[in-house]
Amino acid sequence: MGTERKEAMAKRERIEAVLNILKKQAPLTVKQEKFCNDACVERFLRAKGDNVKKAAKHLRTVLSWRESIGAEHLIADEFSAELAEGVAYVAGHDDEARPVVVFRIKQDYLKFRSQKMLVRLLVFTLEVAISSMSRFVGQFVLLFDASFFRSGSAFLNLFMGILKVISDYYPGRLHKAFVIDPPSFFAYLWKGIRPFVELSAATTLVSSLDFEDSLEDNNTFASYPRATSLRFDPATTKFGGGSTSSRFSFTVSHLDSLKPWYLSTTTTRTVVPTASPSLIGASPLNARSFSFASPAARSTPNRGRGMDSISRSIPSTPSSCPPPNRKQQPQQQQQQPRTPRPSFLQSPAMLFSFKKEGQASRGGRERESFLPFLRFYRRPYDEMIYRAKMRPPLGGLISIVSPHKQQQNRKPVAQHHQRI
Repeated sequence: MGTERKEAMAKRERIEAVLNILKKQAPLTVKQEKFCNDACVERFLRAKGDNVKKAAKHLRTVLSWRESIGAEHLIADEFSAELAEGVAYVAGHDDEARPVVVFRIKQDYLKFRSQKMLVRLLVFTLEVAISSMSRFVGQFVLLFDASFFRSGSAFLNLFMGILKVISDYYPGRLHKAFVIDPPSFFAYLWKGIRPFVELSAATTLVSSLDFEDSLEDNNTFASYPRATSLRFDPATTKFGGGSTSSRFSFTVSHLDSLKPWYLSTTTTRTVVPTASPSLIGASPLNARSFSFASPAARSTPNRGRGMDSISRSIPSTPSSCPPPNRKQQPQQQQQQPRTPRPSFLQSPAMLFSFKKEGQASRGGRERESFLPFLRFYRRPYDEMIYRAKMRPPLGGLISIVSPHKQQQNRKPVAQHHQRI
């Protein structure tokens, strides 16, 4: 108890020191004093390693920035088009009461909007999320739907700008950020720039195709045409086909992902080559491998021997032809031929697989961390529900009234006009 009390007193002293430095530099307005509460100053101290001077300087920079963009005067009427389309909104709260912010920005958004407009939209959405937090909650979750982007570099520029605003002006606010269905080239760009991004540890790339089996309500999700169009239908892809020739045969396998094909173990027609006497008795499968042998191995030693000795001297791949001495061992259990282990000629990718043991488990952990937020990503957007989360003055001048109540209010007015 004594150590905890001392730590609490030291924390309180640092908070008071930061506030004193800010007030000495310039007097704080009423809204700035409300913004610089104990929890806010504590987040800035934590971001700067409990350094009072650095935290005070950072907080002063944030106050100046918020005043320059007019963060205290943002209202929903300024973003009526974005609210109608659902470009950025608060989808709800997770199990820990953290608000979940969803961004569905299209690639051509900046063609019709300025960069300052994008920043104002971002700040407005984050302010709505922060105003909806409970007393003991201080972080939010970000879901960024990147399926609308075709260029990996364009999405990287946009995403890096959003992360910079959050890290510089909302320190300690981001709990987790999920980038859903980014362009294919973005993964390589993110891998190279990730060590230099401050919030990279809280950012995860996920694919919505990995969560097809976890769909809870197919009817609800099917009503969202944008997301259903991105789904892959495995029934449209057919695997099959094969090839049988006089020298070799193979079939395509969808079970073996290491090799494009493997030698078939099905029964094939026996072909007796007449051009080369050295291949007498060879099956269509082992004839292929025997044809690439050295001239000494292709020679027919001991012509006086029977066919049994010749077939045993031929190196072969797994063949479907039964061995001649099968009748001599009737009690031995018949073993099914197995696919040979992949070699470099069959699968060169085997020599370049340097995956660590914990890499697969890391991907599994990332997918599991996204599961609690999957329902927010698949939930259809409702403007009225989102506007109901806005506290004054963020909600603007548009009142939130249900259509049923609007009809009830119109009836007395109409009756009054009829009487007049």
